[in-house]
Amino acid sequence: MEFMGVNLWSVLAAAVSSMILGFLWYSPLLFAKPWTLAMGYDPNDKAKMEEMRKGAGKLYGITFIASLISAFVLGKIIEITTVNSVPYGMKIGFAVWLGFVTTVQLTSTLFKKRPIKLYLIDTGYQLGQFNVVTVTPSPYRQ
Repeated sequence: MEFMGVNLWSVLAAAVSSMILGFLWYSPLLFAKPWTLAMGYDPNDKAKMEEMRKGAGKLYGITFIASLISAFVLGKIIEITTVNSVPYGMKIGFAVWLGFVTTVQLTSTLFKKRPIKLYLIDTGYQLGQFNVVTVTPSPYRQ
């Protein structure tokens, strides 16, 4: 099933894969604690942590929609450039990440006076997300 030359099943698979990566990336296994501290939260404050968890469902839903949009747009860019292999798709994903995600996130981090560690964790996830989108299964035409 395609829309505007982009395989929608691939977009769905890429968005689900992005969410799985996000659950892993921001889990205690990887960056939950440093991310929490960089955000200014005390991981030992049980009440605050529970408050964060209560609103997470809605945020995950919105994040999933954003992942769908991101996967679709990246798929369209790859389709327009007539990329037909995973390595070239990953190069496009890297270029989009480097040119747009890192620059916008850096500007936001600097003006909000957020820690660079937070920037590195978040943009690192986004790099991983863009790589996942380009290979799970590839969003370009088969």
